[in-house]
Amino acid sequence: MKRSFAALVLTIVVSGLNVALADDAAAIVDKGIAALGGKEKLGQAKVLSWKAKGTITFGDNMSEFTSQTTAQGLDRSRGEFEGDFGGNKFKGVTVIAGDKGWRKFGDMSSEMDADALANEKRNLSLQVIPATLLPLKEKEFKLEATGEEKVGDAAALVIKVTPPDGKDFQIFFDKENGLPVKVVAKVRGFMGEEFTQETTFGGYKDFGGIKKATKIETKRDGQPFVKTEVTEFKVLDKVDDKTFAQPE
Repeated sequence: MKRSFAALVLTIVVSGLNVALADDAAAIVDKGIAALGGKEKLGQAKVLSWKAKGTITFGDNMSEFTSQTTAQGLDRSRGEFEGDFGGNKFKGVTVIAGDKGWRKFGDMSSEMDADALANEKRNLSLQVIPATLLPLKEKEFKLEATGEEKVGDAAALVIKVTPPDGKDFQIFFDKENGLPVKVVAKVRGFMGEEFTQETTFGGYKDFGGIKKATKIETKRDGQPFVKTEVTEFKVLDKVDDKTFAQPE
C-alpha cells in the first residue's frame, strides 16, 4: 500500500514537472514570436521567399553558390540553386508539394521516394520553423524547456521540440531579446548518412515588420558545411501554380 501511494505521489510530481516545463517552453516561444514581429504579422506570412548567396564545403573543397527559396507552410517549397563546383557550373531545383517531391540536377529530373521526401520535409522544417515559430503553437508539436546554454558569448534558453514525425530537435533562444539563435538536429545527407547538424542564426534585419536572420552558418558533426547570407526576404500573397509543380 505504501509503495502504491509513493508511486502515485511520484507520478503526480513528474506530471506536474512536465506541465511546468511545457509552460516554460511555451513562454519562450511566445517571446520569440513577439521578437520576430508578432503573431498577427507572422500569421499573415503564408508564403515566404528569400534569396541568398554563400559557400558549401565538401571535405576540403569549398564552392560558392546562389539560391532562391519559396516556402508555403512545412510541406510546400521550391528551392533553386546555382554554383560552380570544382570548375563545373551546376544548377539544381528541389520541389516539395505535399506528398510528392522532385529533384532536378542539370537536365536530369527525378521523383523523390518516401525516405528522400521525408528528409527534404525535415530540412524545410528546420528552415521555416525558426523563421516564424508559429508551427510550434500547434498541438502536434510537443515542447519542453531543457535549460540554459551559451551560444557564442550570449546566454540562450533551450527548448526540445518533438514534431509529428517524432524526430526531436533543439531550438536556442537569446535569453535577452528572445530571437532564435541556433538549431541542433539529426539530419541525413544525400547518401543516407546521419549527421548532427548545428545551425546558427545572426544578423537579424527587419523586412516589412518581420525580422529575419541574414547570417546563417551550418556545421555537420562539427565541420563547416554551409555558410549563407540572405540578400532578399519577402512575404508573398500568392504564388503561381507552377511554383510547386514538377520541374520542367
